[in-house]
Amino acid sequence: MRRQNFKWIGVALLVVAAGWRLWMALRSDPGVSERAWFYDLSEKKLFIAQRGLIPPIRGINSAEEDGVRAVVVAPPGKCDDPAARRIAYLETNAPELKQSLDTARAAGTTPTISRGQAQSLRLVRRPNDTTWFSLGSPEGEAIVSEWAVPGPDGLSPSVCTP
Repeated sequence: MRRQNFKWIGVALLVVAAGWRLWMALRSDPGVSERAWFYDLSEKKLFIAQRGLIPPIRGINSAEEDGVRAVVVAPPGKCDDPAARRIAYLETNAPELKQSLDTARAAGTTPTISRGQAQSLRLVRRPNDTTWFSLGSPEGEAIVSEWAVPGPDGLSPSVCTP
């Protein structure tokens, strides 16, 4: 009888462990990645860094702050395929916005720049362009929306996270 009790206790422990693992898996939120794509302007290469960094950041080859955020897209379901991914556009901040955001973060306060002013100081461009455009300008709005055009299959690309 004693041996039988140990078996039942073992089975009960396995059921509890399996239930706990299932609960943890269902509870986790894989929707938000802590990492983001960045692009080194001098090396012309993608790299991965913490999502919370404020561009421009240090790139991959020197102390120069030439790393900008990259919005990477791919056909639906193909983000894991490096050959299917492409850079939709690049994003950085004007120096005065970066300074305001860095200062506010260090002090634990909100930035002194208004939201509207901040939008005009966020800059975007295509990877092959040489000119940065304000996100709030007609050119900037076109750049951040043109990648979402459906392909021949009628599906729009998906934004990829590392």
